[in-house]
Amino acid sequence: MMTAITDTFTEDHHRCDRLLAAAEASAGGSDWSAIGAAAGALVTAMDRHFALEEDVVFPALAQVFFVAENPIEIMCNEHAQMRQLLSEIGEAVDIRDKNALLGILETLHFLVQQHNYKEEGIIYPMADGALPERAADVAAMIADV
Repeated sequence: MMTAITDTFTEDHHRCDRLLAAAEASAGGSDWSAIGAAAGALVTAMDRHFALEEDVVFPALAQVFFVAENPIEIMCNEHAQMRQLLSEIGEAVDIRDKNALLGILETLHFLVQQHNYKEEGIIYPMADGALPERAADVAAMIADV
């Protein structure tokens, strides 16, 4: 079975994980310019990742595999939770609230781990199986980062 979606979207998860770790490391320091840059890179990467899933992968999967609707809805709800945290990260950086920022990043880290586990174990393999003729094209979209 082709695993193009699983492989490329999982690799993008790893890229976002590295950016999250960099934001956490920056937040431990006192250079708010560096903290803001690390936080901004994280927000941009995660927003792009969510958009590709919600605008490309999920609709294509739901169209050919109706049983995927419930897991997709759960993933989108989790994206909304994480987007709220991403917004809060920006707010904490803006007011230079290190304690709030560290708490938000810790919560985000926890949610991302759980979320990625479900996508990598269920959604992406389901998409690879249901979209064999489109998997390479979908994967190429995320690879263009």
